[in-house]
Amino acid sequence: MTDEAANSGPTRRQLGRAGLALGGALALAPLPAGPAEATPAAAGRRPVLRHGSAARAGLLPSHLRRLVTDAEAFLGPSPRHPWYAGAVLLAGRGGTVALHRPIGMAVRYRAYDEKTDTGVEFPPDEQIPMAEDTVFDLASVSKLFTSILAVQQIERGALELEGKVASYLPDFARAGKQDITIRQLLTHTSGFRAWIPLYSAPTHEDKLQLIWNEKPVSAPGTAYLYSDLNLISLQLVLERITGRALDTLLHDEVTGPLGLRRTRYNPPASWRPKIAATEDARAPWSGLDRGLVWGEVHDENAFSLGGVAGHAGVFSDAWDLAVLGRTLLNGGAYGRARILRPESVERMFTDFNTAFPGDEHGLGFELYQHWYMGAMATPRTAGHTGFTGTSLVLDPTTDSFLIVLGNSVHPVRSWRSGSAPRVAAANTMARAVPVRPARGRTAWFSGMALSTTATLTLPALDTSAGRARLRCVLWWDTEPTADALVLESSADGGTNWLPVPFTTSRRGQAPKQHPSGSVSGFSGRVWHGLTAGLPAAPELVLRWRYATDRLYVGRGCFVDGLRVESAGDVLFDERRPSDAARLKAVGWTPEAD
Repeated sequence: MTDEAANSGPTRRQLGRAGLALGGALALAPLPAGPAEATPAAAGRRPVLRHGSAARAGLLPSHLRRLVTDAEAFLGPSPRHPWYAGAVLLAGRGGTVALHRPIGMAVRYRAYDEKTDTGVEFPPDEQIPMAEDTVFDLASVSKLFTSILAVQQIERGALELEGKVASYLPDFARAGKQDITIRQLLTHTSGFRAWIPLYSAPTHEDKLQLIWNEKPVSAPGTAYLYSDLNLISLQLVLERITGRALDTLLHDEVTGPLGLRRTRYNPPASWRPKIAATEDARAPWSGLDRGLVWGEVHDENAFSLGGVAGHAGVFSDAWDLAVLGRTLLNGGAYGRARILRPESVERMFTDFNTAFPGDEHGLGFELYQHWYMGAMATPRTAGHTGFTGTSLVLDPTTDSFLIVLGNSVHPVRSWRSGSAPRVAAANTMARAVPVRPARGRTAWFSGMALSTTATLTLPALDTSAGRARLRCVLWWDTEPTADALVLESSADGGTNWLPVPFTTSRRGQAPKQHPSGSVSGFSGRVWHGLTAGLPAAPELVLRWRYATDRLYVGRGCFVDGLRVESAGDVLFDERRPSDAARLKAVGWTPEAD
């Protein structure tokens, strides 16, 4: 089954919006440097992971503590049932893992009682708490491993990104699939529907026939539709061109070189006490009657394929996933091992779906998805989620990473919806990276509350002499289009407000006009200089207004160094204590780094 998906096949962003994410008056923060300067890998260094303090990682410890507290809240009713029985949280920056914390239980329920909608617990002495090295069924996070294996073959010339799948698998050309390309499999633009019940076919050959005969629901390249069939098909291509099974490829090309000892398909029985249990799999909620799934892959199609599938089936723990993430943030290398070239990682983190705004996708990796990346989301932030409750988020701009592994289908998949714990963790992790004020010790911060309008208002100023201008510096990162920061003025005491057009500029780029007086989306995590011509009025009031919707937020907005001049006179200067005291802040707070 696809992560968060139903048979009708909505996009993953739509599915994420179906369950409201938790928010709060959190803040965020990156280094003032641009992406290249902020990323150690870009400077030629290849960090190797070690546990260390928040300070060593360049993170704020109070927010890492809150990340754990917020995650623990989902062990209780969320809103009716726990979102997960337990989880392992891992977060860090550069080469430092500053947070690695297990919470809750890896194994709690032996069954699910559908009549009472309750979990039937194991006796207390048979329950198993989460540990740092608990192994999870990664579900659709497995797709990243398949994608990496494919990109390796593209590097070696054995696979063409724009090559047609049917050129490698002639039977694939049936039912109108002759023009589907490898890139379209990797970016979910092939036209495949979300999934089909391969487990209903009795033999492996019968399952293949279902794929060969599957007709696309849209013409290749014309729509985005997340589908397990894309990565299953890619698995078949990889096995054909290499002559090796997917699990062998994974070991030889990724887990072996990187030393990932807790990452594999089909974990042995001896691992079972260290594996988080998943679902009491029975009809009608499961396609197969298997009872408690524990130590075997949860996904029905992957199970029917022998546990080795391109879309699901990989088991791993938080540390191994962190090493994989660090490898990619390093440009494909970890220690002395290299599994990808830097340019290949760049392609995996580059949006190939520009024709489908909202469904940004690199090669295998999802990009810029607030529905689970929360405030960590940027056009370069890459990650993936898994139906069992797993997720990986990598932010190259701040060189930070977040792993949330939960057993959210334990004891049954219906107990959770949406991605609220993932969003809450990502928002807090984003806040843990400090934004340093541009001038002085503090800057005005809008907050990150949902469904909120925050205003920062200057006192009434006499601009009737003309040629009045506002100058300040601005930093913004908001959910695109949904949340916006607006500069407004009122000449009648606040009864009516009009937008004030302004210009922003940053080092190395041409000035940008904002005729609507507003900004939204990603600004590059750097400060921008701002100038705005102001209307002439005897009592002109200026304000910044930041409005958010009810679903997700970005990292918010910062304003610093407010100054208004008119005809050579300084009408307002935030650096003067008397002027600063006249600012009226609703929802905005002075934040230090």
